[in-house]
Amino acid sequence: MIISMFELPLFPLNTVLFPGMPLPLRIFEERYKLMIRFCIENSQPFGVVLIRQGREALGPLADPYEIGCTARIIEVQPLAEGQMNIITLGENRFRIMSTYSRDGYLVGKVELFPLEEASSEKMDPYAQRLLPWVRQYMQILSEASETDLEPGKLPADPVVLAYLAAVLVQIPPEQKQALLAEQRAVDLLDNIERIYRREVAMLQAIMDHGRRQDPGPFSLN
Repeated sequence: MIISMFELPLFPLNTVLFPGMPLPLRIFEERYKLMIRFCIENSQPFGVVLIRQGREALGPLADPYEIGCTARIIEVQPLAEGQMNIITLGENRFRIMSTYSRDGYLVGKVELFPLEEASSEKMDPYAQRLLPWVRQYMQILSEASETDLEPGKLPADPVVLAYLAAVLVQIPPEQKQALLAEQRAVDLLDNIERIYRREVAMLQAIMDHGRRQDPGPFSLN
């Protein structure tokens, strides 16, 4: 099998980007101003990779995990001194084969790492099991924060649902990285459902405990 490798500027961050999901970024370091200008001038994406070891900014180049996601720049807001706010959209998963430094930032020789999608008949049951857990999770967060997260508006496509669910759930980045690295869509959906079952149970227990601890309005009558 022929592996098609290509070079990709890399942005190690303390966050995980998933395909189809947006990621806003503030660009202020000189090396990343150079990198983003290069990407804009050449109409090419860069790669977002979770930091395995090191710092996100103002230090030596961090050591990233090998699986990341390409980020397409869709909006740029120029700021003073060459800084900028950008909005990016996750596109394709990739695997880092090797890295080197260019102009102070990391460049990877990478290959695409597409998710192995099954037929709709195989994926739909996993998605249907996941949906109510995502809705329940969002409902609990809505009640806790007194904001409307609109749990009814969820995508029908199983893979898009899986990636959105991975973004929404509040778990450590390392656990999200494991989801990004899943090879098969059915495993991704299955593991996200397990996470949501656990998180919903935990949040519900916290909410129930808080209600028991709240004595309600005080009255002498």
